[in-house]
Amino acid sequence: MKIKFLGTGTSTGVPEIGCKCEVCTSDNIKDRRLRASVLIQVEKKKILIDCGPDFRQQMIGEEFTPIDGVLLTHEHHDHVGGLDDLRPFCKFDDIDIYSGAITLNALKLRLSYSFSEHKYPGVPTFRLHEINPDKIFSVHGIGIQPIKIMHYKLPILGYRIGNFAYLTDVKSIPEEEYSKLKELDVLVINALRIEEHMSHLNLAQALAEVEKIKPRKAYFTHMSHHIGLHEKVQRLLPENIYLPYDGLEIEV
Repeated sequence: MKIKFLGTGTSTGVPEIGCKCEVCTSDNIKDRRLRASVLIQVEKKKILIDCGPDFRQQMIGEEFTPIDGVLLTHEHHDHVGGLDDLRPFCKFDDIDIYSGAITLNALKLRLSYSFSEHKYPGVPTFRLHEINPDKIFSVHGIGIQPIKIMHYKLPILGYRIGNFAYLTDVKSIPEEEYSKLKELDVLVINALRIEEHMSHLNLAQALAEVEKIKPRKAYFTHMSHHIGLHEKVQRLLPENIYLPYDGLEIEV
């Protein structure tokens, strides 16, 4: 399995518009973060997790081949704002989108033109698949385990594929879900900033979750400029815990 971090930033991206802090003005490419998303290649299939407003920019340099499934964690704009830019991939086939009922219903409202009876030529076309969060589902024969997590008071989804798990926008994990996260080779989990936040894990909380889950390696994502400079923070992290950067590719 290959995982590419298309984006590792929070909803405002980094640099944040109008900000002149040391992170937003850094000339280190690792301090520039598009909205969070990963592209996974497994068994010759491509699976995208989240499709934010930077999706077009993120995909310009990628090989133009079918996307076999899109897994959405939740309906917030920084995670679904790029769905319209999937339209070139509809040349291959309609796009299969997998998520919970709340997210799929939100998409029908936001992208109503894609679900109308008489569609305008060229609009993106989707097949929506509602997930039962308590059951493993399949994308082209690839088993995927949903993970129920809480984004403040909003129930959202993370995903486990093989020994890889992707959890973003976590504030808390229900105790019964930890059994789904045993013996991971790689965990990706959000770490928004140093300070406490209402709806996201901060760095210390993310480190505590890694300690509890005990993956072989962990990577933080959905980071704001308040996380600090990439190189400085990386030097402070324990062994086998990493700040990824946009474009990083890893194998599991």
